[in-house]
Amino acid sequence: MSALVLALVLLLPGCAILQGDAAEGSASTTQGAPADPGDPADRTPAAKAFEIRVDTDDQDLHSLIERHNGLRRYRAVSDLDDTEFARLMALAERDVRNLLGTEGYFAPEVKLRREDTASGKPVVVISVEPGPPTTVRRVNIEFEGDIAQAADADASGQRTAIVDGWSLDEGRRFTQARWDDAKTGALRRLVERRYPRGRISYSIADINAPEASAQLGLRLDSGPLFRLGPAIVQGAQRYPATLPERLSWLKPGDLYDQKKLIDAQQRLAGSGYYDSAYISIDPEGDPAASPVSYTVTEAKRHKLQLGLGYSTDGGPRVSPEHRDNTAFGSSWRAESKLQFDRKAPLLQTELSSLPNADGWRTAVFARYMRQDDGALVTTSQTLRAGRIQSEERYDRNFYLQYDHASVSGAASRNVPDALVGDGAALSANYAWTGRYFDSLPVPSRGYGLHADVGAGMTLAGERKPFARLAGRALGIVPVGSGGSRLALRGELGAILASKQARLPATYLYRTGGDSSVRGYAYRSIGIPLEGDWIGPGRYMAVASLEWQRPILQERFPGLLEHTLFIDVGGVANRIGALRAHWGVGTGVRLITPVGPMQLDIAYGLQSKQIRLHMNVGFVF
Repeated sequence: MSALVLALVLLLPGCAILQGDAAEGSASTTQGAPADPGDPADRTPAAKAFEIRVDTDDQDLHSLIERHNGLRRYRAVSDLDDTEFARLMALAERDVRNLLGTEGYFAPEVKLRREDTASGKPVVVISVEPGPPTTVRRVNIEFEGDIAQAADADASGQRTAIVDGWSLDEGRRFTQARWDDAKTGALRRLVERRYPRGRISYSIADINAPEASAQLGLRLDSGPLFRLGPAIVQGAQRYPATLPERLSWLKPGDLYDQKKLIDAQQRLAGSGYYDSAYISIDPEGDPAASPVSYTVTEAKRHKLQLGLGYSTDGGPRVSPEHRDNTAFGSSWRAESKLQFDRKAPLLQTELSSLPNADGWRTAVFARYMRQDDGALVTTSQTLRAGRIQSEERYDRNFYLQYDHASVSGAASRNVPDALVGDGAALSANYAWTGRYFDSLPVPSRGYGLHADVGAGMTLAGERKPFARLAGRALGIVPVGSGGSRLALRGELGAILASKQARLPATYLYRTGGDSSVRGYAYRSIGIPLEGDWIGPGRYMAVASLEWQRPILQERFPGLLEHTLFIDVGGVANRIGALRAHWGVGTGVRLITPVGPMQLDIAYGLQSKQIRLHMNVGFVF
C-alpha cells in the first residue's frame, strides 16, 4: 500500500516515476536539478535577509541542496513575516525531497528549522539524512511494431543490441539522470538502423521506497521498416546529377542505416567532386521506398596541392599534385603527381572515367620512377589500363600492364640481367581487396585481405611466359580490456618463370624498411650479389606480430599508444632458399584524423643494427 501511495505522490511534476508518452516530457525536467534564473540573491548584491545552512555528510548532496533549494530566491526579501516564513520552509522541505529523489533517495529524513542569531539575521538549517540509495531490482524491455514481429537475424540482432546496451542494469544505483540516459540510449540504438520512426511508447520507473528498489519498464515502438528509395539531388551543376548516388554506394532497396548515410556523406566530401554533402531521408515518407535527398556543394574543376612528408626510408619528400575533374572538357578526371624523394622520385598520371551504375570505371595509368637503394638504381616505366570497381567492403581491378625496367649500379656490372631485374613484360592481371575493419582510418578490430594474380610474357631478350601471385593480410584482434590489441600482418609473393626470363624489377621482390621488416634499411633484404650487393628475388614472405596498447589515457584520451613488435621476412629465387631476417622493437603511435603516426625503434638480428622508422597513415 505504501508503494502505491508513494507512486501517486511521485506523479507530481519533478518526481521520478514516469509512465506513458506524456511522462517523457516530464522526465527531461527532472534530469539533474534546475537552475534558479529568478533568484534575486544571485542577480543583485542586495543584503540577504537570512542565511541557509545544509547539514549532511554527503558532499555531493550538500552541493546539490545548497545550490537548488527553493529558499534561495527569497533571501533578498526583507519583509517576510513569521507565517510566510513558515510556509516557505514547508515548501522548501518538499523541494529538497524532490531533489533527493532525482538522486535515488526516496526515503530521506529532511528537517528544516529556523535559528535566531545575535546579529538578528536568522539561519535556516536544512538537516538531511538521505537514507539508503535506490538500486534497480528489475528491468523489462519490450518491443512492438515491425522489430517485434520480424524474424530475420538482423532484427533479432538489433533487439539484442538494444537490450545488451541498456546502461541502467540491475544492481546499479537509480538516479533520474541515469534513467533518462538509459532510455535515450535505447531509443538511439533503435532509430539509427531500420526504424527512423522509432519512439518510446511506454516507460515506468516503479519505486519501492521502503525497500529502496526500482523496477524499470520500457516499451519501444519501432514503427515500419524503412528501405531507401530513389535519389533526389540538389546542387548538381558542373557534374552529373547521377554522380552523388554512385559515389555514395547507397542503392534503392537498401535498409535504412544512419551510419551508412554518414559514411556516404564523408565519401562524397572526400571524393574530390564535392566540398560538402548532406544526405537524409524523409521519416514521414513511404517506408518501402523513402526518397534519399542529396544536398551537395560542388568542388572546383581544378585543384593544385603540395604534399610534404618524411620517412626514414626516403628522407624528406615534396610532391606537387594536380587534379582536373573534367579533363579536356570531358567527364574524365586527370590526376598527376610529381614526387621529389631521395630514394624513389617519380612522375605519374592517371585518367579515370566516372563510375557507371554498377560502380565500374575505366582507368589509364602511366608512371616513370627511379629507385635508388644505394647499390642498384632501377629506372622503370609502367603503363596500365583496366576497369576498377570500388564498393564499401571491397575493390576489384581487371587490367593490362606493360613494365620496363633498366638497372644500373656497381652491383649490376657482372650479374646477368635476369637476376637484377633489367627487362620488360606485358601481363593481364586481376586484383581484389576486401576490408572488414570496424572503422577507418584507425581500426581497433577486423581484418583485410588482398590478392593479385597475373600472367604474361617477357618482352626483353628471349620471350618467356610467366605467372605472378601476390597476397597480403592484416588482422586486428582485441586482447583483454583497456583497448589493447594484436595486429598480425602477412605478405607473400611469387613469380613463376624460367631462369632465363628477363622480368622487370617492378615484378620482382625486395623488402625491409618502415612498412615491412623493421630493423633493416629500405629494400635491403633480397638476393646477395657479388660485392655484398643486394638484388631482387622471385619469392618473398613477410610476417609481423605487433601489440598495441593505449597509454596516458587520463591525460591524453585516445591520442597515444605504445607498441611492441616482431617482424620477419625473406627473399629468394627458390622457396627452399628463403631465410628469415628478424627485427624486434618498440614504438609509439600518435592517433591523428588521417590515421596513426608511428615512430619505431627496431633492432635487426641479422643486420645487427638499430634503426629508427617512421610511418604515417593506415592503408590497406
